[in-house]
Amino acid sequence: MFRLIDAPTNDLILQLVSIIGNASEILRDEYQKYCTGSVFNIDQKLDSSPVTQADYRVHQYMIEQLEYISDLPILSEEGEHGQRIHWDKFWLLDPLDGTKEFLHQRAEFTINLSQVAFGQTSLAMLAIPSEYTVYIAPESGLPLKFNYQLKQWFIFDEIINVDRSIVCIGLSQSGQSKSIYEEYIQMVSQLCEYSILKAGSAYKFCMMLEGKIDIYPRFHPTCEWDTSAGQCLLERINGGLIDFSGRPFQYNQRQTLINQGFIAYRNNKMKNIALEALELTSKRIKLNT
Repeated sequence: MFRLIDAPTNDLILQLVSIIGNASEILRDEYQKYCTGSVFNIDQKLDSSPVTQADYRVHQYMIEQLEYISDLPILSEEGEHGQRIHWDKFWLLDPLDGTKEFLHQRAEFTINLSQVAFGQTSLAMLAIPSEYTVYIAPESGLPLKFNYQLKQWFIFDEIINVDRSIVCIGLSQSGQSKSIYEEYIQMVSQLCEYSILKAGSAYKFCMMLEGKIDIYPRFHPTCEWDTSAGQCLLERINGGLIDFSGRPFQYNQRQTLINQGFIAYRNNKMKNIALEALELTSKRIKLNT
């Protein structure tokens, strides 16, 4: 889905790639500590979700570096959120998306960074530390990819974006309300042949960019820092992420940072299948209640 190109010359992109590369190294180091049984601090948030020393360490590093290169405020999962309502333009950061994957020793965790202006994501990065890779949506144009080990740059190539005859549905490794996912998959099966690929966190968005996942349904809540970067990257390839009424997500426009369910899709063909399956699912649920 990506072809080799020369390195970009955009200073901000190069700065951010360097920062996220160093943050990825921090996460790899923390993951190694955790997997080898070293002393490792794990706490619990008010919503009972886990947060670790790795979350905090990357948060602190990213905050310091972003403040050095930019005067924009930063909305981080591990930071304070009280002043965000006054921000029209800001950085949105999840220093470790996939903490549960991390703790289950599955290397499907990411660093999510985006720049939001007036509700819209204008620039985005999704890093996969375990794969030494970052996906980038510049302020305009197709997504880029950088491999830190090979020191190589790539750009998304629509020409090789070939549709498969079997639609691949991306699901989380674990989730709530499993029955609704079963209902949805059953409705997809009435429309096309399908396969299922399970993966954690925003890693699924990266797999969509690579053409490995076509549709990603989510029926339980996420937060804005979970979806902003992935949505931006998908929109650049004529895919997208929408709520169950067909509207793209906007950011920092509500009192809550919690998202409700969504459908992410790789292209318009997949969007049509995804929404038709959603409509059939809704009808079936109504009939059974």
